[in-house]
Amino acid sequence: MNLVEWLQHLMTNFGAGWVMWLLIALSVRSVAVMLERGWFYWSLRDDIGRLAKELRERLRSDDMEGAKKLLEASPSAEAAVVSAGLLEADRGSRAADEAMQGASALQKLKLERRLAFLGTLGNNAPFIGLFGTVIGIVQAFEALGKQGAVAAAKEGAFSAPTEVMAAIAEALVATAVGLVVAIPAVAAYNFFQRLARSILANTEALSHVLLAHLVGTKPSAAAEGAED
Repeated sequence: MNLVEWLQHLMTNFGAGWVMWLLIALSVRSVAVMLERGWFYWSLRDDIGRLAKELRERLRSDDMEGAKKLLEASPSAEAAVVSAGLLEADRGSRAADEAMQGASALQKLKLERRLAFLGTLGNNAPFIGLFGTVIGIVQAFEALGKQGAVAAAKEGAFSAPTEVMAAIAEALVATAVGLVVAIPAVAAYNFFQRLARSILANTEALSHVLLAHLVGTKPSAAAEGAED
């Protein structure tokens, strides 16, 4: 028995059922990731426009403690990043900027956690289903090779045996299951990626509110020093 025959024998013995069970397991995992990510993003929701406005008002009135309390009260990732910068505000705008960049990188990791699984599953689930389809087609052709001649001799014409039809049906089901798993995973991946990009864009905008205040205070401080 050569390698091709051995692989054919292996595929026909196991069938495509295990492929579908694998896809179902991956689908359950995918749904769990979607629910977890959905809850995570939902927990970060806040009115960023209002937050930026109130932060600007507190900074303009030099109410740094009020600004810290405002950011600490917000559950958003944007507030967490600007809070890191506000802690370094007394050391200058550059120190605050560096602190916010570091905090933004950490928030990005949190926002994109487990999204790679959804992307990978969305890209590869159809191929897993296609593998099951190939197994089913191999089974169908093997059955045709064994029973086609017998069916033709008995009936005088070719008729597809029940085993062949079942193998083809199983092959098509594997393809369908692969698509059913892939489509929601891809949709969820794109949706959560868009949310992550939106949050990071809001983070940058809110960070510039603090940086603008810190940069704007330098000339006045220098002027006071000159007057003294």
